[in-house]
Amino acid sequence: MKRRPPVKAVPVVSPEVIAPEIMERARLSLDLERPSRAAKCVVCGDQSSVDAAEQLCWVCRRLKISAWRDSDHQLPAQE
Repeated sequence: MKRRPPVKAVPVVSPEVIAPEIMERARLSLDLERPSRAAKCVVCGDQSSVDAAEQLCWVCRRLKISAWRDSDHQLPAQE
């Protein structure tokens, strides 16, 4: 039984349909038109979500929630 010779891969070369300069300009125009989905955190200045009621990044939001939980668990001082 004879072995088949290995099949040589023929590279597929696609002709450039659109010039690279035009593609780059199109990418830049899309970036300018796309609304920014990130805002700055009011505490630390890091990226935060625009949809949130308060503009806090995830770290500051977690710290705030943690501080609320700690203050809720403290018992009032008896006189």
